[in-house]
Amino acid sequence: MPGLLRGVARTAVVAGTATAVSNRVSRRQAGRWAQQDYEQQQQQYEQQQYAQPQYAQPQQAAPAAAPDEMTEKINQLKQLADLKAQGVLTEEEFQAQKRLLLG
Repeated sequence: MPGLLRGVARTAVVAGTATAVSNRVSRRQAGRWAQQDYEQQQQQYEQQQYAQPQYAQPQQAAPAAAPDEMTEKINQLKQLADLKAQGVLTEEEFQAQKRLLLG
């Protein structure tokens, strides 16, 4: 009887150890997969952020009846401001174009 009890105890220890190791390996693998998924999502997000945006061609405005120079500059400034608001121009690009326009 003591040999049988010892064999059952040994089997229980081996089975318990195998279960613990298996659970630990499963948790580590799940953590690695989660990390890989997270990294892939980050890469996709970064690619979307830095992708070249597709812009529609600006519509041609109806020709004005010989606007004076000041009105023309104001209209150009408004167009620049609209492009900046749409995210087409950065703040630096907007300021540079404004300086060129105003002299």
